[in-house]
Amino acid sequence: MRSNAVLLLIIAVASLYVLYQTLHPGLLNPRAEPRAVMARGDLADDEHNTIDVFRSSSPSVVYITTIAVQRAPFSLNSFEIPKGTGSGFIWDKHGRVVTNYHVIAKANRIEVTLADHSTWKAVLVGVAPDRDLAVLQISPPVNKLQPIPIGDSDNLLVGQKVFAIGNPFGLDQTLTTGIVSALGRQITAVTGRTIHGVIQTDAAINPGNSGGPLLDSAGRLIGVNTAIYSPSGASSGIGFAVPVAEVNRVVPQVIRHGKVYRPGLGISLANQRLCDELHIKGVLVLAVTSGSSAEKAGLRPTSQVRGGLILGDIILAINGTSVDNYNMLRDELERHRVGESVTLTLRRGDRQLDIPITLEAL
Repeated sequence: MRSNAVLLLIIAVASLYVLYQTLHPGLLNPRAEPRAVMARGDLADDEHNTIDVFRSSSPSVVYITTIAVQRAPFSLNSFEIPKGTGSGFIWDKHGRVVTNYHVIAKANRIEVTLADHSTWKAVLVGVAPDRDLAVLQISPPVNKLQPIPIGDSDNLLVGQKVFAIGNPFGLDQTLTTGIVSALGRQITAVTGRTIHGVIQTDAAINPGNSGGPLLDSAGRLIGVNTAIYSPSGASSGIGFAVPVAEVNRVVPQVIRHGKVYRPGLGISLANQRLCDELHIKGVLVLAVTSGSSAEKAGLRPTSQVRGGLILGDIILAINGTSVDNYNMLRDELERHRVGESVTLTLRRGDRQLDIPITLEAL
């Protein structure tokens, strides 16, 4: 009985197979072979350019890992944990590497991985937090160091092709392409200060790209990728880069001094709340440092007398550009260098004065 059931099952399966083959002839072919590969012509000129830029520039791009030290909650033992990752690029043959300040901020230890996957301990040379820039030092053999070529960000045009190389999501040596979407943007650094003249691009910039280079079609550095605008945290086609003109101004100062010396006047200023309470438009001078440029130029501080204040000079403009508050004053001062002479427009009582002053280092 059981053998009959098995026989009927075999017959049924065979019948279904015959029926299937009848309805779908040629579905299976035991002699099937891989298809021949179609020949193609040469790559397009644009493709050649992209490949050349990546091959020439990628050895200059590095992968940065930051490590933090934490203490176990119920013991005195300390242990290291990965804190974050980012990108950077080789600045010179002395082993200096440029990246974003926010990539390495609060790190206890920093490691730099080169394009050949060798990893080196990094020492912090100095930082410029207001520009979101930092300089590291590594010590590999000189033949492993390929400094990135420096380009020009002052003559960029909207629509120019750009390339971003970095390590998004830890995927090292990743290339993305796009164009210059806009120029002269402003973004806010981690210190709250405004970074001016920022390049906007639609090249995909994701977490891990921060600190990596933005390149032109000649493979030259035109900016340092620093931020994206994205509700999700991933690339949404709006990325920002600090222009190379600013990078090339700041980095040598950091290498020389460990920081950026800002141009200043040698004065203390009233906070914005006091200026608002006194209905002051401009920046009120509270104190003048002894021996400073401000003292030499004759700026007058605010003084307190019984029953009230005698207001000091109120700075209205620098070289004709209005400064309504402290941030505007600082932004305008940073357009100049230490040792340069500028003209301050002041309100002193009922008079308006123009006074020349030499900027000093802060």
